[in-house]
Amino acid sequence: MSTLTPVGGPAIQPGRPAVSLMSTRPRHGETLVRLVLRAAAILTILITIGILVALLVPSIEFFRTVSVADFLFGDRWAPRFADASFGVLPLISATLWTSGIALLVAIPLGLGAAIFLSEYALPGVRKVLKPILEILAGIPTVVFGLFALQFVQATVLREWFALDTGAFSVLAAGLVMGVMIVPTIASISEDAMSAVPLGMRQGSAALGANRMQTTVRVVFPAALSGIIAAIVLGVSRAVGETMIVAIAAGGQARMVTGPLEQGQTMTGFIANAALGDSRVGSLEYDTLFAVGLLLFLVTLLFNFISIRFVRRFREIY
Repeated sequence: MSTLTPVGGPAIQPGRPAVSLMSTRPRHGETLVRLVLRAAAILTILITIGILVALLVPSIEFFRTVSVADFLFGDRWAPRFADASFGVLPLISATLWTSGIALLVAIPLGLGAAIFLSEYALPGVRKVLKPILEILAGIPTVVFGLFALQFVQATVLREWFALDTGAFSVLAAGLVMGVMIVPTIASISEDAMSAVPLGMRQGSAALGANRMQTTVRVVFPAALSGIIAAIVLGVSRAVGETMIVAIAAGGQARMVTGPLEQGQTMTGFIANAALGDSRVGSLEYDTLFAVGLLLFLVTLLFNFISIRFVRRFREIY
């Protein structure tokens, strides 16, 4: 009977199963790593559930006294006054103004930086500029808040542009928040654009497209899922920012109708009220958790939207 002799290996008899050359011994290192990763995933879920429970219990007590409709649609927020009112719309309006201004700043700057780093910058320039850009993400937000109050509000808006603002404004807070979240949008978007295969760029260039046309019509659509995820992450960070709005936006809870007005955001109220003298278990104290629960649900909604868009526009190469 003839035998089959693989190159560099032993003879294999026809009709007989080949013996696996790979070891079947258990790899204890891989098992340990798998258990650690599984524990980390379970711990993350448990922490999220714990946060939700910690917010729900006091919030339920709050909504036993204040109706959900009055809380969500009331236009007066005065939880500590004698004639207390718990309409959260003033806090929502200030949050929308600061977040909207921040996104108007962060999206163009972030995407522009991502396009330059991914498509135009030389490798040496990119290695220098990207770490410098990401340094902004490591600056404490309280420093951004002081910068917004002392420089942007007092100097840029009031002195240089002579705008009729008071000591605080949602415009100053929003502008600096936009600068703060630029690294988040730029870094994630640049990673998504760099992941687009080089062959797509070369094919576009072969058809006569210049670099800008290739970037806008080929690379950008191919990386759209990652770019959308970066923008939604920036939105979530803007909505959840605390120190900048607590310092620069103001502490008066009122309906904000323009960018030059001051207002108190949801996170700003939580930061200020948590330092007060509200008795634990009182209705004023439970307002912290009601606003916190609303903020949690808004952030969760943005995450669901992000997941939906990413799955819809994801490109697999």
